Amino acid sequence: MGELTFQWPAALWLLALLPLLVVFYTWCLRQPSPRVVLHPQVADIAAAAARGGRWRRHLPAILLGSVITLLIVAMGRPVAPLPVPASNVYVVLSIDVSRSMLAQDIRPSRIEAAKMAAMEFVRVMPRGAHIGLVTFSSYATLLVPPTLDHERVIRAIEGITVEFATAIGDGLLEAVYALPGRPRPRNLSEPPLPSQGKLPPGTVVLMSDGQNNRGASPLEAARIARDLQVKVYTVGIGTPEGTWLDVEGRGVWVTLDEETLRGIAEITGGSYFHVSSTRDLYRTYRALGHLVGWERKPTEVTALVCAAAAVLLAGTLVFSVTGVYRMLEYPVRPR
Repeated sequence: MGELTFQWPAALWLLALLPLLVVFYTWCLRQPSPRVVLHPQVADIAAAAARGGRWRRHLPAILLGSVITLLIVAMGRPVAPLPVPASNVYVVLSIDVSRSMLAQDIRPSRIEAAKMAAMEFVRVMPRGAHIGLVTFSSYATLLVPPTLDHERVIRAIEGITVEFATAIGDGLLEAVYALPGRPRPRNLSEPPLPSQGKLPPGTVVLMSDGQNNRGASPLEAARIARDLQVKVYTVGIGTPEGTWLDVEGRGVWVTLDEETLRGIAEITGGSYFHVSSTRDLYRTYRALGHLVGWERKPTEVTALVCAAAAVLLAGTLVFSVTGVYRMLEYPVRPR
């Protein structure tokens, strides 16, 4: 996360003068007034002021002290880690579109909830991020190669339909080979050699709700992704216990293979997320969008501190002016 640092920390020594200001303020309050004001209703005015609260008379001084503190901090030129769009981001969404995604344990259905969450993922990504889309069932299909045209990706997500079977390994490999610097090998029976140099950053977000029953081994595909310097985040939708799904009048029992999805994430250095509701799925994809597309960089925040000081100063002036007439809120009884 990082910590707050200062480019000119010597200026912070001025904070040592703040206790002297407090002492000076206290001394000023104890000094007798140089003028004597005669008024026939002094007792009522004093009572009205007392009902206004003693702390209010000190609030302008407290606010002014806060302003001085912020200005001294600003002089030190503070630097804080702030989220900024990550540079050179390439990420491919790989979504399971097998028939089990028609299950309605997540409303309105798993596939519709997944589509909405995936579109939210695209929306929270910075404009400079290259985003691609892969779907997999019996086989994997690259619908959109990594592109800066995020609207194109969203339109492709909206058009997703379900098919048959679940080929998780193929879906992962298709996404990996869509990333720059990772060409598909001519002989698919042999895994590509590990890269010797630094490849462009690449990330895959893979979502599935079932068990692999076609194509390449998911864990072997994960090892290939690791060798090609691709980090994979996996999202499991549904319950490990499984649920019944009616497919064309025939009941099918579908279960979630969490162990495989967790293994893929661990092998590649990513993370596994399990979701069991529409809200969880939405939050997970939104969090992944911030995790993948944004990074924290040291950024000078002097302007922000000065802006906060200006707001406090305006509040000090407003309260000081209105405080003069505060006693008018309390009626004075005529004698």
